[in-house]
Amino acid sequence: MTTVTTGAPVVTPEQANWFARAFGALVTNVEQAVLGKQHVIRLALTCLVSEGHLLLEDYPGTGKTSLAKTIANSVQGTHSRIQFTPDLLPSDVTGVTIYNQHTGNFAFHAGPIFATIVLADEINRASPKTQSALLEVMEEGRVTVDGTPHPVGRPFMVIATQNPIEQAGTYRLPEAQLDRFLMKTSLGYPDHASTVALLASAATRDRSANVPNVITTSAILGYVAQLAEESRTLRHIRLGLSVRGCLAYVRAAKTWALADGRVYVVPDDIKELAVPVLSHRLLLDAEAEFSGVTVEDVVAQLLSQVRPPTSRGR
Repeated sequence: MTTVTTGAPVVTPEQANWFARAFGALVTNVEQAVLGKQHVIRLALTCLVSEGHLLLEDYPGTGKTSLAKTIANSVQGTHSRIQFTPDLLPSDVTGVTIYNQHTGNFAFHAGPIFATIVLADEINRASPKTQSALLEVMEEGRVTVDGTPHPVGRPFMVIATQNPIEQAGTYRLPEAQLDRFLMKTSLGYPDHASTVALLASAATRDRSANVPNVITTSAILGYVAQLAEESRTLRHIRLGLSVRGCLAYVRAAKTWALADGRVYVVPDDIKELAVPVLSHRLLLDAEAEFSGVTVEDVVAQLLSQVRPPTSRGR
């Protein structure tokens, strides 16, 4: 396999090995509560380390809450869950300023967005106005209420779930919000062996509570740029990869490589992350949806059209 560096490494091989061991320990730790989903766990932790956010399109009962709580416990963080409903207001998410009669001052009461891992459940059941309450905090790590900014702290990650958009009572997420999610994937139901293991421990209501803490709180660039440029010219695509999406793609690839103990990114990292990073950013036109073309089909076509760099960077 050819390897391509993106310039001088910012970490030493020893630091990369340490990171790989720590990342592997986190994955193993989370797997104690979320069985049989190692790949999705690696994607979720890659989002966290890359300071990104994760979008899960899943049906109820697949372990999304367990994933969020277990990741929070693993990094000694806090966890909150926001159930998005049609009557949810933006202030129910961010918090509100209330006048205190005893002190004569206004005091800010933080909303559930102030946590290490925030599970925004069924995000597309809330109105677009409420969905937009997440835009600032996902991009800048703070919320502004009555003109005053309030940082949410670090680390911080939103794990949002959405129902399939064909279900009744759902709102399609706007493009600007979709682009703020580093990845989109699906947790799905566990395999047979994992399901049997879960049933065997049915007496344990919250598996995440038993998970210990693990840690405390330019050729590749050209390849990503070319993928973005090509994505904007593909048939069936009405919106290609943005610059923000490119930056997110590179951050995720660096974390993915470090998790493998490498201080460099290889083309296979870019390919492996293509569907999670691109599937919610490439928007299909009406003709594609009518003819049964999927985003995964388009991503496969994109990867086949753009030649990955070689060891000489060509």
